[in-house]
Amino acid sequence: MQLNLQISGSGAPLIIMHGLFGTLLNWSGQIKALSEHFTVYAVDLRNHGRSPHADKTSYPLMADDILELMDQQGLESAHILGHSMGGKVAMQLALNHPQRVNKLIIVDIAPVQYPNHHGDVFTGLNAVDLGSLTSRAEADKQLSQYVDELSVRQFLLTNLYRTEEKRFAWRMNLPVLESCYDEISKAPSGPAFEKPVLFIKGENSDYITADYREQILSLFPKAEYRLIQGSGHWPHAEKASIFTRLVLNYLTK
Repeated sequence: MQLNLQISGSGAPLIIMHGLFGTLLNWSGQIKALSEHFTVYAVDLRNHGRSPHADKTSYPLMADDILELMDQQGLESAHILGHSMGGKVAMQLALNHPQRVNKLIIVDIAPVQYPNHHGDVFTGLNAVDLGSLTSRAEADKQLSQYVDELSVRQFLLTNLYRTEEKRFAWRMNLPVLESCYDEISKAPSGPAFEKPVLFIKGENSDYITADYREQILSLFPKAEYRLIQGSGHWPHAEKASIFTRLVLNYLTK
């Protein structure tokens, strides 16, 4: 699995992983800021962005993809930062290969199995008529029948591109992401990671709650927490400067 990769900056290595339906491009602002202090390796996970499509996806597989990338780049270890699904990949990597992880930052996700809350998104994405589509505005109109929030639709539509034949298509492997959604919902598992971990939560997001404290501490007994006020599930975009400062403080202390 040769993941699509963008390398920026200089210094200690920092690997950044996006969430479900995301790409490394969603992290452009943070890549620019953090690459002033680190060598940032921003990746597209399998079945996302410009990385290869595969028939299966799971956290053990995606963690192995990152391990392979580290080997290819000659990285004995690195700081790891993951958001949402990418946060679970980061957790699985740390649980499987703790010696390869220096400092770990998990953004707005917990090591728990979540119920299916992307049903409307999959229905909406599948309902977009790619064959007859003539513009992004038309795609947004079709998607709006299933996804109310404009910001979420804009995020999803970053996956839309024109092929060499000038037809619209999805960069992500939508059929596999849908068929493997139960795997994506699962919790990472393994022996506890005994090194410090920073969990960053968006104040208005319900992806991390007090109910998950026991599960978090069972796998990450040295977990620390930071809350970004006024932020939802994408604190790195919604409160960018605060997020950057938190990350820098944690990685450089």
